Amino acid sequence: MKEQTRIFLVSPSPSTFTQRDLEAIRREYLVREAVISNYQGRNGLKRSFRIAFEILRGVLWADLTYSWFAHNHSYLAVMLANLLGKRTVVVIGGYEVAREPEIGYGALLDPKLAKRVDYIIRNADHILAVSEFNRREILELSERRHVAVVYNGIDCTQFCPDEEKEDLIITVCQISRSNITLKGLDTFLETAKRLPDLRFAVIGRDLDGSIEDLRRGAPPNVEIIPSSSQGELLQWYRRAKVYCQLSYRESFGVALAEAMSCECVPVVTDRGALPEVVGDVGFVVPYGDAEAAAAAIVRASQSSGGKAARARVEKEFSLQERVQKIRSVIEEKPV
Repeated sequence: MKEQTRIFLVSPSPSTFTQRDLEAIRREYLVREAVISNYQGRNGLKRSFRIAFEILRGVLWADLTYSWFAHNHSYLAVMLANLLGKRTVVVIGGYEVAREPEIGYGALLDPKLAKRVDYIIRNADHILAVSEFNRREILELSERRHVAVVYNGIDCTQFCPDEEKEDLIITVCQISRSNITLKGLDTFLETAKRLPDLRFAVIGRDLDGSIEDLRRGAPPNVEIIPSSSQGELLQWYRRAKVYCQLSYRESFGVALAEAMSCECVPVVTDRGALPEVVGDVGFVVPYGDAEAAAAAIVRASQSSGGKAARARVEKEFSLQERVQKIRSVIEEKPV
């Protein structure tokens, strides 16, 4: 363990990708973590002081702060680190540099938060983008040259095929009213209506009760699966022949890459980083076009492209590649 480099990792809430970074960094460096969602309480002011204190304590202890997402927590971490002469790394996931008024999505729609995002981008030592699409959006806000693409990493030893594929089409996301449009769940259901002989499934945690709205609008060939565990989700990936990501926008698409690693043939929209992730191993359709999506799903279900999809993830989006690039940033080597 390289104890000479102490890293303070701060994130808004637990997630698979933040935990993967944490586990990888811990193998080589001394790490402390602060997860903002852990600080609960009715007293908003008291909670804010607790969070600020923990971030200050972490920055004072560390040689480098590593923040997931450009939000209030990373704004404070970068500001304090700059005052104390500590190095900073911020991973931008996509929402922070999005401005989509048509669907009310993106931090840049909030003037106060937009100013904080701008401060973070201009003042952090290293900004890590999760895709080339993400990097271009960041550079539209700042011309600084410290933005490096470090794709989200997939553990291909965990996300691997294990059983014979079924004629099953799935999509995975958190289920909420806003995500019905953002993640293209409405289009997914419309697509399923056009293919009554195929089985479809929407898999994800219900955030606001909108799963019942989704069920009411679903045709008989669609199953809605709430809050599967990581192990259950893996089994769905392994069973499905086709994975759909019919989103309005995505800055990467972790579930998409996980499914591809399990040899699902991808069908995605022409939005954000989705074509970038899929490359030439899947099918790309216009956003909101259920007819085109249905035709693509038929072709995908008849194809033998699953192995090519997995090979692309192994080559471009492996966890080992991400870890190596993060290590280079920490050691201040060219990425």
